[in-house]
Amino acid sequence: MSEFFNWETLATFAGASVATAIITQFIKKPLAKVPTQIVSYAVAAVVLALATAAMGTAESWTAYAIIPLNAILVSVAANGEFSAVSRFIGNKE
Repeated sequence: MSEFFNWETLATFAGASVATAIITQFIKKPLAKVPTQIVSYAVAAVVLALATAAMGTAESWTAYAIIPLNAILVSVAANGEFSAVSRFIGNKE
């Protein structure tokens, strides 16, 4: 593996959820008044939209229409990943 992330990886469920979890953790401090789950959803939607655009897989509007639904799944997975890691290392938020 010569790259940490690439567009093909970000277009997958696992890649999008890991990227969402990492980006959310970096930007949630400045957005402290906004619930983390909402920040996570917004990040997931942006990651999926950018990956779809970069991959050139959007042959019609339907590829973008499904992004809000997929963002819910990616956001929930990202939130669960962070909770599991926090429990494992004993860091309670």
